[in-house]
This record gives sequence, structure tokens and C-alpha cells, in this order.
Amino acid sequence: MKTCNSKLIEILLVEDNPGDVILTEEALRDDKLKVTLNVVNDGEEAMDFLNRRGAHTNAPRPDLILLDLNLPKKDGREVLAEIKNDPLLKSIPVVILTTYQAEEDILKAYALNANCYVQKPIDLDQFIKVVKNIESFWFTVVKLPEHNP
Repeated sequence: MKTCNSKLIEILLVEDNPGDVILTEEALRDDKLKVTLNVVNDGEEAMDFLNRRGAHTNAPRPDLILLDLNLPKKDGREVLAEIKNDPLLKSIPVVILTTYQAEEDILKAYALNANCYVQKPIDLDQFIKVVKNIESFWFTVVKLPEHNP
């Protein structure tokens, strides 16, 4: 079981919007938990990071993935499907963090085994609060399994 107070927490943010990356960094910066935020900007790079290919051969295994749906090269739905169909990756929790709110997007994400679906708030303060709540939930409430790097 992960003991988050003593171990560095690795989060992979898959996000192509620089503003949302900055807000996520800000939300995680002044927290009690020791978090490293790894950022990739498209779906193909996300899979390279997770599979430790190319420029990401030394990438850490994330404890949590924050995944946008609307991504260049390979969209978030494709990335989610690949993660959840891979025996080595499927246990990593994936939080969909997106502006999409259509019921069909929500149903599809859960059908692809997303762990939760969160709509990005438009308000900047609310966005930061949502990211802090996601972090708090996944690393202080939920018990995650240990994994081999």
C-alpha cells in the first residue's frame, strides 16, 4: 500500500492547454504532499511516457494520470483505452479532467474504465480547488497498491 507522506507522488498530466498546465502546477505547488507533476502535451507522447519510449526511457511510473479528452495526435479516449487494455498500466488510476460535459462523453469514458470523470471549471479559483480535491482524494483517502517501477 502506498504511504504518500513518505514517498514522492508521481502525477502524469496529459494536457495540451498551457494555461491549464500552469493552473495545475499552481494547485499542486503549495501542498503538503510531495508531488512531481510530469506533463505531456499529446496522446502519442503520453503513451511514449507510459511505455518509456523515445525521450521518456527514464520516465517514472505515475501514481495517477490526469487526462484531457481533446488532445492532438491521439485523443484522450484512445489513450484511455490503451492504458486500460495494457496489463502493466491498467492499475494506474485515470482521472478524466476535461471541458467536455456531454453525457455520451461521460458514458464512453466510464465504458473505457476511467476511474472518474471531472469537468474543468471555467473559474480559475474553482479549477485550482478541483485539482487540490482530486489530489487529496487520491492520495489521502484512497488506498493505492504499490507497484514496481
